[in-house]
Amino acid sequence: MDKLRALHYFVAAVEEGSFSAAARRFDVSVPAVTKLVSSLERELGVKLLDRSTQGLTLTARGAQYLESCTPLLAQLADAERALTAPGTRRARTLVVGAPPLLSRALLVPALSEWHERHPHVHIDLRTVDFLTVTDTATRGVDVLVALGWPGSVDLVQRPLAQSRLIVCASPAYWRLHGIPVRPTELANHACLLVRSPEGTVLDLWRHMRDGVVEEVAVTGWLTCASRDDVLQAVLLGQGVGRFADLSVWPFVRDGLLQPVLVDWESSDSPPFSALIRPESKRDAVVQGFVGFLTDLLAPIETKCGEAFGARPSAVRPRWYASRPGRASKSRGE
Repeated sequence: MDKLRALHYFVAAVEEGSFSAAARRFDVSVPAVTKLVSSLERELGVKLLDRSTQGLTLTARGAQYLESCTPLLAQLADAERALTAPGTRRARTLVVGAPPLLSRALLVPALSEWHERHPHVHIDLRTVDFLTVTDTATRGVDVLVALGWPGSVDLVQRPLAQSRLIVCASPAYWRLHGIPVRPTELANHACLLVRSPEGTVLDLWRHMRDGVVEEVAVTGWLTCASRDDVLQAVLLGQGVGRFADLSVWPFVRDGLLQPVLVDWESSDSPPFSALIRPESKRDAVVQGFVGFLTDLLAPIETKCGEAFGARPSAVRPRWYASRPGRASKSRGE
């Protein structure tokens, strides 16, 4: 349990008179606030708040605890303000988590620019290679770049960019096997597949054009838990892959990947978001890095839009909550 965050939620719930108002203050979900305050009560072994349809009221022990912890939180806030006052610069580490494709292709090449502007900040970059976000992945991370539909309810989400899924292979692969003109023709190709953290093999590739929908359950000889591994195999000419266009843009730009079916819109396209802890909303370094990410991805999103078409809506696909198996089994549900 993050005890400091729980204390902030507890104090806010008391001051606002409800969990929902406290959640709005920190820009998180009501369950996130309720869960942490309840965990705090269990750890202390006392009931801090009485819940009723009329709202929240402090218990006698809760009032005692509030009186003790409020000055401590105020002192902590004063200490942070003193350290971040104008003219004061402190060395610090910023822990950033990001998908490996995005890190290697876009983020790492641009980090020197961030470092030049913020020489006092040390970046601790960690790779997060999945669509969903878990408490384990976010532990100790200041900014998490998520590709997909974050499952965590306890983090503040900041939209960064919208991807578009594109079907790619190396030019050599297409010369050898021919270029498909319709999505259904992908059934005749070696499509290299990704398995989600939940164990779902993402083998259902869905495309739309002029109101026509074509779904194909693709097959291939290789399934990986890492998109980075799929990318390496595709770059080596070993099959066809499907990627978020922003994450592989440098490979397309340099001619190493050749997209096909760009006149068809691929559904299930995941968004990019920055996830931060609620207490970091006013952290200048964290907010500055989120702004840096936005500025980094915006021109690439524009270039991808010009190359591959308008951004699709970020609707969660049917397979998102699937159990271990194949995404193609969700058809018709």
